Amino acid sequence: MVQFTDVFKEYENGVKALKGVSFNVRDGEFVFLVGPSGSGKSTIIKLITGEIAPTDGQVIVNDFDLNRMRLSRLPYLRRSLGIIFQDYRLIENKTVYDNVAYAMQVVGASNKEIRRRVAYVLQLVGLDSRTRRYPRELAGGEQQRVAIARALVNNPRMIIADEPTGNLDPAKSLELMMLLEKINEMGTTMLIVTHEKELVNRFAKRVIAIDGGRVISDGMDGYYNYEA
Repeated sequence: MVQFTDVFKEYENGVKALKGVSFNVRDGEFVFLVGPSGSGKSTIIKLITGEIAPTDGQVIVNDFDLNRMRLSRLPYLRRSLGIIFQDYRLIENKTVYDNVAYAMQVVGASNKEIRRRVAYVLQLVGLDSRTRRYPRELAGGEQQRVAIARALVNNPRMIIADEPTGNLDPAKSLELMMLLEKINEMGTTMLIVTHEKELVNRFAKRVIAIDGGRVISDGMDGYYNYEA
């Protein structure tokens, strides 16, 4: 669960990125977060992941109150989240299997649990035949599936996908979104940040639109008046 209550964020350079933002994302929801460049989307992600703190207002993520949370608790917050980046951020000298396994190794999982869980998520994303390939040997869509598997492998409560289809063609973008929808249907909360109006409007999901640091709409009716 994510709860923003009257959140303001002003950076040290004077930029007022958020101006009283309030919204909730409930457990199990699939939500698109949309808006033009500079609207405040990246600031919202940084607040959710604990990279920055709000100037004012309250942020609660998966039962962690970021206004009161000790720094030592930050790793536990981040373990409850899976992050998917537009540029994949795979480790080039590690295989598909090792890229995904590494996410479990850093949190101290046992070798037995790593083998079981990595095999499961690679099968889920359709890469069980690519386990020994390196990122450079994969197409863009396959690399993004590795990134999804890595985000999913520690069984997070929520996945945040930041422009996950930005480097993919329309067919691969749709395929990827259908995979994320399938993962959501299995119980993982999904927050998708995207500019792709046509893709968003193909899915009957909740859309939060932000512009100028404020939420301008929030509902199930798409963002037909939104301009990137």
